Amino acid sequence: MANTSKRRDYSLTGPENRKAEEKGLAAAEWYTCPIPRQRLKELMKRKDGPAIRDTLIWFATLIGLGVAAYYSWGTWWAIPAFFLYGVVYALPGNSRWHECGHGTAFKTPWMNEVLYQISSFMCLFPATPWRWSHARHHTDTIIVGRDPEIVAERPPIWRIILMEIFRLHGGPRDLKRVILHFFGKMDKEEESYIPVSERRKVCWEARVWVFIFLAVIASCVYMQSILPAMFIGLPTFYGFIGVLITGFIQHLGLSEDVLDHRLNTRTVYMNPIFRFLYWNMNYHVEHHMFPMVPYHALPALHEEMKPDCPAASPSTWAAVKEVFTALRKQRKDPTYTIVRPLPSTARPYRYGPHPFGTVAGREVDPIWRESV
Repeated sequence: MANTSKRRDYSLTGPENRKAEEKGLAAAEWYTCPIPRQRLKELMKRKDGPAIRDTLIWFATLIGLGVAAYYSWGTWWAIPAFFLYGVVYALPGNSRWHECGHGTAFKTPWMNEVLYQISSFMCLFPATPWRWSHARHHTDTIIVGRDPEIVAERPPIWRIILMEIFRLHGGPRDLKRVILHFFGKMDKEEESYIPVSERRKVCWEARVWVFIFLAVIASCVYMQSILPAMFIGLPTFYGFIGVLITGFIQHLGLSEDVLDHRLNTRTVYMNPIFRFLYWNMNYHVEHHMFPMVPYHALPALHEEMKPDCPAASPSTWAAVKEVFTALRKQRKDPTYTIVRPLPSTARPYRYGPHPFGTVAGREVDPIWRESV
């Protein structure tokens, strides 16, 4: 029988925001795995070398694919050529935007900022607003009414999911916000997490973007072809499938409104090519629990955390199947949630603020009690 419970309000300005605060879920203290302080300091060490190397490889690959796509224009070969160009444009753009936004990709701050601005534009994620949006996502991960980056509601809205294959829901929303920013305005949700001191910067970034958009449109008019837009702007739409898949497997199907990333975040084993494109963000539990650990140290962090975490999904395909199985079940029962078993070496799950809802299935041991 279908669950007829009322749909929750996932906006940041609705009643769920107040409820989260009343429950002690807003800006709360989260569970962290026990890692020796010295080892954690080693893992948090930032370096320029790995990110410089990976950035050069990425742009060289993108240029190569772009040349192939250019010469295939007007033939059937353009379809696979531009698809590959779009995926290598959008997915690494998304992961580079993400890691540079944390300031951990490079040791040198200006390098983080330059790549952050470039990749934000490539993804059409307004740079400063998304920096603050993502900060809120880490502070209140999958807390309904607080997290602005929840990918799908419960029950799922399949129309939106299908539209997002080509970013036809989130893309127009972000472009609308760019236009608002151009005129010095912001919507109500943005006002809830972007500091007043940052709003002037938001507006000037939008004005630079609009200038670039106009230059691309002018090039298309001059050439009487959409080819310039196929290289700048449109790839984030036609190449969005990789971003969509990786975004879906990060959190969907798992718990909402908990204070333990082991409950609401998924680590997935991927092949080396996917890991390069995604910049090791497949180690997502690890990243959320210790966001100041750079991407190149996440595999080592994963090994440290293994005894205290549920098993990782064995492959991208396995994670995708798990997510869509959960979404189908949530269509009839929005409360359906995957809770993965912990190894015997792990501390119990933390479901909420201590002392209520902190454990599942066994008594609290003294070490756990001290940690919360």
